[in-house]
Amino acid sequence: MKIAKNGKELSLENRKQYLDDAKKKIYTLSNDTLKLEQLSDISLVYKTLKDSLEFRQVNRQVLELAQKSNDFKNIGFSHWDLGDFLQDHSVLDSAFYYYRRALTSFERLPADSTSKSLRARMLYSMGRIQDSYKDYLGAEASISSALKIFDELGDTKRIHNCYNVLGVVAIGMGDSQKSLEYYKKAGEYLNNSGSSNNRLSWINQNNIASAFLNMDDYQRAIKSYRELLSDQTFKEKDPDLYTKVISGLAYSMFKSGVNQENVESLLQEAIMVNSQQGKEYDLARPKQYYAEVLAAKGDTSQAIQLAQESYAIAKETYNNDRSLEALMLLTKLDPANGSTYADDYYKLNETIKEEERTKRDKFARIRMETDEIIEKNEILTQEKQVWVGAAFALILFGTAFLIIVTLYINNNRLKFRQKQQESNQEIYNLMLSQQGKFEEGKQLEQKRISEELHDGILGEMLGIRLILSGLNEREDPASIAQRAELIEKLREVEEEIRTISHELNNASYEKFHNFIVSLEDLIDGIQTSSGISCSFTFDDKVSWDNLLGDIKINAYRIVQEALKNCVKHAKSQHVDISFESFGKNLKLTIVDDGVGFEVNKGKRGIGLRNIISRSKKIHAKLDIDSKKGKGTTITVTIPAIYIDSDVVERKEVLNT
Repeated sequence: MKIAKNGKELSLENRKQYLDDAKKKIYTLSNDTLKLEQLSDISLVYKTLKDSLEFRQVNRQVLELAQKSNDFKNIGFSHWDLGDFLQDHSVLDSAFYYYRRALTSFERLPADSTSKSLRARMLYSMGRIQDSYKDYLGAEASISSALKIFDELGDTKRIHNCYNVLGVVAIGMGDSQKSLEYYKKAGEYLNNSGSSNNRLSWINQNNIASAFLNMDDYQRAIKSYRELLSDQTFKEKDPDLYTKVISGLAYSMFKSGVNQENVESLLQEAIMVNSQQGKEYDLARPKQYYAEVLAAKGDTSQAIQLAQESYAIAKETYNNDRSLEALMLLTKLDPANGSTYADDYYKLNETIKEEERTKRDKFARIRMETDEIIEKNEILTQEKQVWVGAAFALILFGTAFLIIVTLYINNNRLKFRQKQQESNQEIYNLMLSQQGKFEEGKQLEQKRISEELHDGILGEMLGIRLILSGLNEREDPASIAQRAELIEKLREVEEEIRTISHELNNASYEKFHNFIVSLEDLIDGIQTSSGISCSFTFDDKVSWDNLLGDIKINAYRIVQEALKNCVKHAKSQHVDISFESFGKNLKLTIVDDGVGFEVNKGKRGIGLRNIISRSKKIHAKLDIDSKKGKGTTITVTIPAIYIDSDVVERKEVLNT
């Protein structure tokens, strides 16, 4: 974490990688408290590296872990960090909400110096946000509560901060005298803290000078500003504050009527330095002051131009107070457009007041809702304790009663259960015997039908084919063609009946031996009888003969039906058949170069319906792609199930 935080010579990606490594190690820690503390530190480093996504994710993890263990300290830290993050991104109302949540968590910690300091720091942060939305009463209350705690702890640095903010709040409330008192107290505590931070001293001195300026005490304002400028290092070390000081000094001199020859040069210098530094927000102030100076000299056109520039900059940088002052000045300088500026002033002022009122109401709701949640939680906790006690007593009584009743009932049931078990065993044996006889009868009947088909119908059909072959001696072409057609049809019927016979035979149905050989024979037969050129490829790594019987038989039939369609309807010259492994599936593809057809138009023939039906039987996905004149592609994706797999698992898959 130290390398990620301080290794500025490293690239941002490398620093984040160190943080990722640290995070992985933290997750291996068994000490939850240590894990929480380290993750909290990790989130802050992500915040430092401007990685908002990782900061929010780790912050959320810290909050979830802390809530599970009721670790109110780390719950508070998580809300605090999120509040700081949102404040950095100018989402001040949400920041206030999370500071309030953090305060609520810290208030549940044991009262010691650490928990008190944490509560005061949250109150201070809330007060600053309230001041920014001109909720001066709320800000004063929050900062005063924080000041009381810091004073009790003797934290002089933070006491200085509180008095400084109270001075700003007093200015907002229009009490410049009280503001001056707060600023002077802030300076006293700053001196007593032994701080060597010159910038804090400079800021305090500038605040005091600004208070004098607001009180129209221009002489003391000039004196205070000049004391600041007497430090030779001031301009170099803090150019931003320097421009504020020389702007305030110039305006104080202008208002006092002394040393007017230096006023313009000071304001011009402030404008130049702010422009060079790119400080647009601060640039509006000296331009407004300069506009007033030029107006006093009678250069109205130039004054109007500078006032308009000041207003444009203030509007662009959302400096509402400065925008109002610039509009007020333009109303006086440019009477011709005074009504327009006055309308703009009124609209902006009303908008600001409405926004501030909305925010103040929101802050009040957050405080009220948080207090209500705390109160409800306390009531619920008390009620929960009462109900838990009552439920425990009831459960204890009920358990004792159930134990007694159960023991009594169990003694009476033992003999009955023994007899019932014996009866159940007899019934089970009878069921097994009945099931066995049923299966035996089923197999015998299937075998009988198979033998009847094979020995009876097939023999008769074979005799007919032989007789027709003998009659083929007639030489006229029509007779020869007709008899050949009848013979071929009889052969097809013979093959169909033989296949049905095999299907009815249980042993053949369960295991289709030499599956690939059977497919090759089928394809060769079609190729020889029809003259169509056929190619067949398959994956030799698949255990084809161990496939479930349903899959082999239906796949065989799909190929057979497809090839028949190629011969009878498609007028194909060439057919490619492939059977490959495809992940946990088998992929059967049949591609022909025939005339094709419109898949979504017209009625489907019996062959196509058979292919669809057989695909459904084995839960295969069927895809038919065909266009007129473009041939046809049939793709069947079949779940691969093997006969040596668990029987129950196969049934579940096929029944899904």
